[in-house]
Amino acid sequence: MTQTVKRIPYGIANYRVLQQDNMYYVDKTRFIPQIEAAPYYLIFIRPRRFGKSLWLSVLQHYYDVNYREQFAELFGNTWIGQNPTPDRNTYLTLAFNFSAVNPHIEEVQVSFEAHGDQVLGYFLERYQAYFGQLERERILSAPTTADRLQELFFQVTKKDLKLYLLIDEYDNFANTILTTAGESAYRDLTHGAGFFRYFFNLLKSATTGALSGLTRLFITGVSPITLDDVTSGFNIGTHISLAPQFNELLGFTEAEIHALLTYYQTQGQLTPDMAEMEQFTTWYGGYRFAQQANTHVFNPDAVLYFLEYMMREGQAPPDLIDQNLRTDYKKLRHLLTVDRQLNGNFSLLREIIAHGETRGRIKVSFSVERLLAHENFISLLYYLGLLTFDGEREGLPVLQIPNLTVRELLYGYLRDGFEDVDIFRLNTRRFGEQMGAMAYRGHWQPVFDYLAEAIAAQTSVRDYLAGEKVIQGFLLAYLNVTNFFLTWSERELGGGFVDIYLEPFLARYPDMRYGYLIELKYIPREKLTETRLAEVVAEAEAQLRKYRGDARAVAVAEKVTLKCLVLVYHGWELVYREEWTDE
Repeated sequence: MTQTVKRIPYGIANYRVLQQDNMYYVDKTRFIPQIEAAPYYLIFIRPRRFGKSLWLSVLQHYYDVNYREQFAELFGNTWIGQNPTPDRNTYLTLAFNFSAVNPHIEEVQVSFEAHGDQVLGYFLERYQAYFGQLERERILSAPTTADRLQELFFQVTKKDLKLYLLIDEYDNFANTILTTAGESAYRDLTHGAGFFRYFFNLLKSATTGALSGLTRLFITGVSPITLDDVTSGFNIGTHISLAPQFNELLGFTEAEIHALLTYYQTQGQLTPDMAEMEQFTTWYGGYRFAQQANTHVFNPDAVLYFLEYMMREGQAPPDLIDQNLRTDYKKLRHLLTVDRQLNGNFSLLREIIAHGETRGRIKVSFSVERLLAHENFISLLYYLGLLTFDGEREGLPVLQIPNLTVRELLYGYLRDGFEDVDIFRLNTRRFGEQMGAMAYRGHWQPVFDYLAEAIAAQTSVRDYLAGEKVIQGFLLAYLNVTNFFLTWSERELGGGFVDIYLEPFLARYPDMRYGYLIELKYIPREKLTETRLAEVVAEAEAQLRKYRGDARAVAVAEKVTLKCLVLVYHGWELVYREEWTDE
């Protein structure tokens, strides 16, 4: 009988469903022995949409005593299936997912208790053989989730059972409250007598002493802020997020993606041109979660999103950034403004966008009150996947933007920051039409003239436009309003680095007719003369000649007209804009 082609598990976080429904699984079970060798109470932070929920489901199915008879079915084709540990299927497992809690400030506590009721009720139903009727009633009659847990821990200890507690998205509703209701509401939740703080205080007590009742604990989230706030110093477990041995625990390695693509090519689902590795590296790769790690990983959800669409429709998705990811990251806009004023975070973000990197040490613990501190904000960007390790320079880790997806998200933050405080905004419909004319008819002048006119009319933005790199970042942010082009900054061509390369996105728009190499020059306000202007224009044209002769640029020019532009800014003013040709 012919075996059915494995399905793409996009959006699937239930390991049993993945295995029983014949889905492709990138096997991460080799990390289970390393998890067992680590301390018993672990905290693991990774960006959104990075496979955290599926990993917890793997742990639950591996350790749960109720799945003992299904071990071969669930794990027979995995690394751990061939190399099981003595602890397999020896635990009672209790799994919370706090993304299920309603984050509305007036509903959150009721919703939290309802989720706790549901989880504990299901737990006692699954493990009826271990708890008598009176014991179950005693647990469920306690007034709060925390109190019910405390009673459960006592019963587990008394019966000498092993309990594995899994908490997914521990900071989900707390982060939403911070972004929507503000810092005061968040502090009520996580400080003092807040119910969420009480819940974590109970977990702390359950991990110590002879009657602790909690054998193992694995917590996932996207940032350490909430855990620091609710535990007064991040002291309920061991933070393994920065450990090099767990760099590849979540995310796909290049070898794993090659195996994935090879499988679907072999099955006739992908053609070689559809399985080009460069597109995955460009948009979804580049993450390195430990300074000492040697390999980069790819965002697994984004890779599967792309493949699922590609195999279903026979072409790349119209938006290479998953809309779910865009929605998740939109919530971070609040970090850039205070009382409708741009804060220091915005200035730092603007600097990172301009240079593509920054330097700093990643902090494992910081509270919301200290979020504006330089290294804390850089650390938050790292945990959220907006920055990643890229070596070391002058004694400090270098943190760079990992890929084009993140770069586009950051450009969006820059635009949103300006708009949120009424510093700068464009008529996006008009600008989008101009970008379309630039892409299809070669009419590039209106795009830069409109930006120049808008800057001249909206005087507040001028304070933020000083220096070539800043102007470059500003232009890149707005040239990304549409997706006609793959927008590159400092792209290596012809032995140099072109300031802005608008590469036609032919995979999405095969009838596009124009691409652009743009060399940007900046003259400080006090140094503009005709002689100086002529010098920088000549310098720009010489650089464009080299870029245009690069083999990759020549290959693009065989498909579209590749125009070379020189832009010269004097302060915030565009004082020169011309097309260069070698004719």
